[in-house]
Amino acid sequence: MAAPSGWRAAKRWPGWVVLGLVVVALSVVGMTSDSTPLTDQERVEAISKRLACPICDGESVFESRNPTSEAIRVEIRAQVDAGAATDDEIVSFIEQRFPGRVLLVPRSTGIDALAWALPVFAAVCATAGLGVAFWRWRRAGGAVPSDDDRAMVAAALEAERDDDG
Repeated sequence: MAAPSGWRAAKRWPGWVVLGLVVVALSVVGMTSDSTPLTDQERVEAISKRLACPICDGESVFESRNPTSEAIRVEIRAQVDAGAATDDEIVSFIEQRFPGRVLLVPRSTGIDALAWALPVFAAVCATAGLGVAFWRWRRAGGAVPSDDDRAMVAAALEAERDDDG
């Protein structure tokens, strides 16, 4: 005797739940992990890679050879050597001192967090919507042509035969 279709679905859903929990757990770990550089030079490079050159288009302070970027790197080096400020405090200082948009990556707090959260939310909703649509389609047994559809196809085939012959 074959197992009912509901039984097969009940056997599959725990796997999806576990997969979802693993994805959420890995996302949380990825967002909260803090791998700080070990040396002062690595700190300077990491901070300068987070900042955009205020003059150049699409270049980080780390990549740019513009005098403004050089000045920002010198300031970062001075604050790292002083050892009193954290990386985020140095970035905030540079952000206040140099006008314009200097952050290459939006912050992960407040309104800027929407830049990270909205695409993920949209992808999850789209995937869930497709899942529901496929589930409904599968449950309905697929598309069944109506009598009008069959008549339309028959008329098109007949017209094609008349054109050929």
